[in-house]
Amino acid sequence: MKKLMTSAVLLMAAVCAQAQSDKSPVDAYFTTSEMPDMLKWCPAPPDTIGAAFAFDIMQYMWGKQMRADKERADIAIRDAVYGVDCIIQEFSEPFGMTISKEETPEIYKVLREGTATCDSICTLPKRYYMRKRPFMRFQEATLTPDDEESLRKNGSYPSGHTLLGWSSALLLSEINPDRADTLLARGIMYGDSRMIVGAHWQSDVNAARLAASAAYARLHTSERFLEQMRLARLEFRCKKGLASPAELKAYRKAVAIRAKADKKGASK
Repeated sequence: MKKLMTSAVLLMAAVCAQAQSDKSPVDAYFTTSEMPDMLKWCPAPPDTIGAAFAFDIMQYMWGKQMRADKERADIAIRDAVYGVDCIIQEFSEPFGMTISKEETPEIYKVLREGTATCDSICTLPKRYYMRKRPFMRFQEATLTPDDEESLRKNGSYPSGHTLLGWSSALLLSEINPDRADTLLARGIMYGDSRMIVGAHWQSDVNAARLAASAAYARLHTSERFLEQMRLARLEFRCKKGLASPAELKAYRKAVAIRAKADKKGASK
């Protein structure tokens, strides 16, 4: 774990500041209304008088203690930057390959569109519960003060960042199952960062991991997603030198088709 944390810090310091947000439209695999409705199956956030909330408070205190570890606190702050561009920087090292729009377009595409689709599952419960975040309840500062104004207007339950991190870990583990342990460990760390920052309760994080798993299962009912995952796995095998001649030929054909489509789109 220590090695993973150190690698993440060095990687982010080198490249995350240069990451540019991809503003192109996301072609989601499902709409929000087509995703499983969390209000119908996921437990509500705990009330403020029971044992579950007492545990939330204990975990909030744990998060504050973790801020004393500057290395871990720095990772938590970097994890607070929401979006696929910083996700690929955080997860490239545990994935075992640098992920980018230019070098691994098929992996990038399925990661961007897949996680965006998963993210939509939290839209309804966030709006319905509008749960107060821990920093609001305790009137204390977070590690990301610039985010606090927007966070106050956004429900705490479930954690959107955790949902992004866990769905990313699941998706990348499917592409490179040999690194699943490391990827899932990073996915867990990503959710824990939300408590260290002070933006979420433990129960927010737990619900988000459950939601991400449900959303990711839903993705597998999309033929378009399954085809894009096939291309992503093919791209990974080719980049790693694991592909058979037939796989390499299929990948080159896919690259040519993508280039032709991109050129046609650019000329419009």
